Amino acid sequence: QVQPVESGGGSVQAGGSVRLSCRISAYRHCRYDMSWYRQVPGKEREFVSALDSDGTAKYADSVKGRFTAFQDNAQDTVYLQMDNLKPEDTAMYFCETSWAAEHRLCPVGVRGQGTEVTVSS
Repeated sequence: QVQPVESGGGSVQAGGSVRLSCRISAYRHCRYDMSWYRQVPGKEREFVSALDSDGTAKYADSVKGRFTAFQDNAQDTVYLQMDNLKPEDTAMYFCETSWAAEHRLCPVGVRGQGTEVTVSS
């Protein structure tokens, strides 16, 4: 069963850094493209970053230049390095399988339980 598991959230002061992890057991087999989203209670989820299986990353304008998405294939894990954090980055962060090169046993649109990031001013 494919189930992303996020970790690494926490509380940090503005200007600080946090690294989020998202482990997906079938990451290498499925050659997943992954997406990071964030959501604040009462608001719609917001796209943060997309990471292709070849390592190509895209970012929302609000985080470009501050966040970096990358992968460790050996660990079946993708990461979101978040630097120069701002209070408006406070949210629950989720990773999600967005596309798979391998279609057998590789569901897309599967989201983890999330990890919370709180940035204080």
